Order: sequence, then structure tokens, then C-alpha cells
Amino acid sequence: MAITFSDLHTEAGLKSLDKFLAGKTYISGNKLSKDDIKVYAAVLGKPADSFPNASKWYECVSSHLANSFPGKAVGVRIGGKGAPAAAAPAKADAGDGDDDDLDLFGDETEEEKKAAEEREAAKKASSKKKESGKSSILMDIKPWDDETDMKKLEEAVRSVEMPGLLWGASKLAPVGYGIKKLQIMLTIVDDLVSVDSLIEEHLTAEPCSEYVQSCDIVAFNKI
Repeated sequence: MAITFSDLHTEAGLKSLDKFLAGKTYISGNKLSKDDIKVYAAVLGKPADSFPNASKWYECVSSHLANSFPGKAVGVRIGGKGAPAAAAPAKADAGDGDDDDLDLFGDETEEEKKAAEEREAAKKASSKKKESGKSSILMDIKPWDDETDMKKLEEAVRSVEMPGLLWGASKLAPVGYGIKKLQIMLTIVDDLVSVDSLIEEHLTAEPCSEYVQSCDIVAFNKI
């Protein structure tokens, strides 16, 4: 059942609130809730010492809000003749619905929205990983002679594995005098794989060198 407070800008209203808060820390339950914030917004300032329960509750809510908004406040006063006080009961009555929210600080300005969007965009840009470029290569791999087992040669070539290297389609092409070469496609991540190192340290080094005599780059294209 909703609790209704009226005329909290008057002594009678504060007296009613003080009486209600006798033996209580918060308006509803044992934790700070939206009910406390709504009532707090309707009270124009800290109640006098003649309302000890309301005064203690007001300080408690103020302390919670200060922790949520650590910026240094210089103090402000809201002008107007009676308008805030007249609106206060309406806010309290609107509290009948548990899902009602109270905007204590007004709508977000266009400048604040723009600044928030810029911060979010900068955050996404800084967290987005830079993607490395890739290259597609066609390579000719030649055996020692016509007696070289080309199946084992290809197995030896494909056994070379490293981050950023992907072997693709292949075929055997005649060279002459009964010798065939292996033509093979590969894709590399440029920042991870050096073609020179791949050839010198892997394809023409042991154990591949048992089958591979030389390697030539036929085509090299950026993807």
C-alpha cells in the first residue's frame, strides 16, 4: 500500500513525516529506496531539530547521495513562490506505482549527450584491435630430381606450421626431363609471417630440404 505525505514544505507536513519515521531509518524497509528519494526531493531542506526523526533521516539520505556524486557542491537555492511546494504533493501521490522514477537533476542537455556519445566512440575506437593485412602467394617448389617423391615433398611442405600461415590448393606442373614441380597457394598475415624466413628457415632447411631444392614466388598479391 502506498504511503502519502502532503505539504512537506510546511511544519505540519514535516511533523507528519517525523512521526512516521519514529523508530525507522528509511521510508520503506531497511534500505534506501526510490521512496526515500521522492520524499527527499519534496523536502525543501534539512528539517529543524524539533523534528529529530526527519532530520536524522534527511542526513542519512544526503550522505548516500553525496557518495554517489563526489563532486564538490557550492550550494544552490531554487527560487519561486510556492511552485515547488505545490508540486511536492503531486510527486508524492505519483509514488503509488513502484516503477515510477524521479529525475532529481533534470533532463540531460544536448552538450552532455554529445559528450557522452564522443566518450563512447573513443572507448570503442581504443578497444578495437587493429587488423593486420594479408597476402595471397603462389609459390613454385622444385624437387632435386625426377626420383624425388612429390607426395612426400608436399607433405613436408604442408607440415610447416606457424601463426598466420595457411596453405591452400596445389598441383603438380611439368618442368622438363620428367621432373615436376609443386605449385601451391598460401595465405599469410603480413605482420606474423615473413616469406623470406619461411623459405630460408623452413622450406629449404631440414627436414624439407631432403625433398626441396628451391622455392620461387610466382605471384604475390595483397588481400
